[in-house]
Amino acid sequence: MIKSMTGYGSASGVSGNLDITIEVKSYNNRYLDCSVRLPRIYSFAEDALKKIAAQHISRGKVEIYVTIDASRADDVEITVNEPLAEAYLAAFKAISEKYGLKNDATTLSLSRLPDVLLLKKQEADVETVKNDMCAILEAAMQDFDTMRRREGEKMFGDISSRLRRIEELTALVEERSPQTVAEYRAKLEQKMKEVLATADIDSSRILTEAAIYADKVAVDEETVRLRSHVNQMDKLMQQDVSVGRKLDFLTQEFNREANTIGSKCSDITISGYAVDLKAEIEKIREQIQNVE
Repeated sequence: MIKSMTGYGSASGVSGNLDITIEVKSYNNRYLDCSVRLPRIYSFAEDALKKIAAQHISRGKVEIYVTIDASRADDVEITVNEPLAEAYLAAFKAISEKYGLKNDATTLSLSRLPDVLLLKKQEADVETVKNDMCAILEAAMQDFDTMRRREGEKMFGDISSRLRRIEELTALVEERSPQTVAEYRAKLEQKMKEVLATADIDSSRILTEAAIYADKVAVDEETVRLRSHVNQMDKLMQQDVSVGRKLDFLTQEFNREANTIGSKCSDITISGYAVDLKAEIEKIREQIQNVE
């Protein structure tokens, strides 16, 4: 079954003391264009996340957002840079004595000076965090695929109904085409009688002219190809793989046949059917732009 190129999915999980949330969004695009946005210190996982996305998505502009909450982490250690703190205190004392100022240094004021307090963060297990991120992304992808399949079912129903309408219009063209030849023959015979003012008309010449006209306006090949294209599109939409490009190509072939039918036939009824065919084909084309 076809899938939509647009979708959204999300999942959350933990890796040690990290709370991780991953969101996946996708939009229409001719090829696969995947970008991953995550905190800089976790960029080591970017390539692995892109590989997972490529396993699920064939084309489209895909954006993966990774949010990491480390507020529960207890792996931060604060230490005092004692030599620097002592140097600051000595400097305060020297200033106080030399200029007769009150030495009002406090613990808070000292701690605010650059590099007096040092924050040391224990390094996380890179492989563990990366694997946990990948597992969460897989869960997000399941949610993402569910939405795309749901949208794909709607598109499938719409496209299928339009294909049935194309079959109906094709049948009407096939039914009407022989009638145009018979009508042309009758008009030709009537005109020749009026011009020659006699009922004795060379029937062989009329038959020849009618045959030439019939060959000129024959649309049998086009209607046969239209039916073949409908059958191919029905089959493609049943496949559980990326078929958007193939469907787009088939739509171009649909248009070619409809244009040929319209240009061959001067009959107003068939011209109307050709216009209706092109309208249905255009609506299919618009839907297919969103098929993966």
